[in-house]
Amino acid sequence: MMTTLLTNARLIDPEALTETAGSLLIENGQIAAIGDAPAPKGATTIDCRGKCLAPGIVDLGVKIGEPGERHKESFRSAALAAAAGGVTTIIARPDTNPAIDTPEVLEFVTRRAAEASPVRIRHMAALTKGREGREMTEIGFLLDAGAVAFTDCDHVVSDTKVLARALTYAKSLGALVMGHPQEPVLSAGAATTSGKFASLRGLPSVSPMAERIGFDRDMGLIEMTGAKYHFDQITTARALPPLERAKRNGFDVTAGTSIHHLTLNEFDVGDYRTFFKVKPPLRSEDDRVAAVEAVASGLIDIISSMHTPQDEESKRLPFEEAASGAVALETFLPAAMRLYHAGQLTLPQLFRAMALNPAKRLGLPQGRLAVGAPADLVLFDPDAPFVLDRFTLRSKSKNTPFDGQRMEGRVIGTWVDGIRVFGGEA
Repeated sequence: MMTTLLTNARLIDPEALTETAGSLLIENGQIAAIGDAPAPKGATTIDCRGKCLAPGIVDLGVKIGEPGERHKESFRSAALAAAAGGVTTIIARPDTNPAIDTPEVLEFVTRRAAEASPVRIRHMAALTKGREGREMTEIGFLLDAGAVAFTDCDHVVSDTKVLARALTYAKSLGALVMGHPQEPVLSAGAATTSGKFASLRGLPSVSPMAERIGFDRDMGLIEMTGAKYHFDQITTARALPPLERAKRNGFDVTAGTSIHHLTLNEFDVGDYRTFFKVKPPLRSEDDRVAAVEAVASGLIDIISSMHTPQDEESKRLPFEEAASGAVALETFLPAAMRLYHAGQLTLPQLFRAMALNPAKRLGLPQGRLAVGAPADLVLFDPDAPFVLDRFTLRSKSKNTPFDGQRMEGRVIGTWVDGIRVFGGEA
């Protein structure tokens, strides 16, 4: 394998929460040295020219269209978009058609991903069969087949007895369960967050309390079963105090949020642009600021892209009828740079939430800038300006809310296992 020395880099360490100038040596697919080590004989040297070098992003909760919706996103197109966005590990959701709910389907998608993708792709499996909330899947067999977590995604398991049974079984096997904290009846059909703005626009809405109610229901079952649990998207200020209490009381819970909920708010849907329709709906500015502060403090552990490709036909509809979701693999890092340039989060804090914490939660060795860690890296310029053109995105679907917007932050190079999978010379 190649030996590569990256010199003159601004090293972003999410474990130590530091930024330092130095070099990084890659040997045999691992980080071999950090600091001012001389280049070994025959090593390829790359001058980073003072740009930022960080662990590759570990993106928890990516929708890929295989099987069933390959026209929206394939493993190949998702992987190319990820590499261009500095995402070196994709954690794919099981909301496919059919759902990833048997070892056979999991083995199929694992094989397809390995054949098509230059980045790492790991899969979550469905918690219940068909994601229908009636009967739990064979969690043990799916763990053996390589599932890293279990989730029904945005299909909330409304039968409390079924969820309690699944959590008890997951606890006995040490499996991580990921849930969507929303009260499903209140949330049904909602396109916006309730309030004066939604009323003025005449759009169906849901109260932020639906998230708090869903959170409290799930926490009661976690307290009863002792299961290991991750809340996929905490987007409201109302859910933060009970999250803080749950962590303080020692429950094995973590929480995430999406980059869209950290960088956009409810006013962005004002002209009925369906690219801004996501699930849960965009929140108030107060909620957005509270979520950003929770990431800074570490209360919210993980930031994800929640990449959800939708075709033009499903988005070219009246706002309340259009499909939810936005692509974000390629825009994840530039969107995160908005938080950095606003002075709300430092680069080490961002990569703690985008790389280190998701890897730690899933028991993966990635996400670290440390000797012996896999050489999954992203080299980027946080200040490089550009105007986003959605038609240049590598994803098959182009449903991004950032189309036409001025952004900062360009990926220069991406490495997986020490092999460069995106970019030319720095």
